[in-house]
Amino acid sequence: MADQLSLSAELRTDKGKGASRRLRRLADKIPAVIYGAGKDAVSLQIAHKDIHKALENEAFYSSIISVSIGGETENAVLKALQRHPAKDRIMHADFLRVRMDQAINALVPIHFINEESCTGVKLGGGQISRHITSVEVACLPGDLPSFIEVDLENLDVGESVHYSELNPPDGVTIPVLAQGDEHDQAVVSVNAGRAETEVEPAAEDAPVEEGDDAEEGDSED
Repeated sequence: MADQLSLSAELRTDKGKGASRRLRRLADKIPAVIYGAGKDAVSLQIAHKDIHKALENEAFYSSIISVSIGGETENAVLKALQRHPAKDRIMHADFLRVRMDQAINALVPIHFINEESCTGVKLGGGQISRHITSVEVACLPGDLPSFIEVDLENLDVGESVHYSELNPPDGVTIPVLAQGDEHDQAVVSVNAGRAETEVEPAAEDAPVEEGDDAEEGDSED
């Protein structure tokens, strides 16, 4: 189960693009919103240093977050995050309220273990190819895992681990599998290593067919 984390926020009354720019520039805070669970959306502002620090913890992306707003607390998950394209700055955050008795869908990271001792790499000279690094799960908020682990130790060259082979905790499902076998894509594979390129014989060592020597070209009238 994912840890429950906390974050402090304030109500935001000044809205619009201009107000958001001033908030970021003058107050070093970011605009945010919390919505869902049958309640109205509420505009928030959060200190940039607080959310930046929280995001250093990988679990923040897949945990129930206690968002403190003016003395009241809302349980939520981080639903969307907007970053500055060039700077290490958070621009906006969306939080989805959750009810502890209602299932939610959330992305959780995948942790790949035993890569160094992977059979296909160690004995077969293969290369590990990670196709995805997170997976959407469905569960009650209290069952939300911090991550899902994939053990690569016994994976050989040419083999893959698919969605259906993941082992989420009890009470946790992977919704994409309900869409049919064609959606059971590979999560990680071990591909054959690059074969050594055969060296072509040097030009001077190549056999010269009769009549192809340079002198024949000079004999033309």
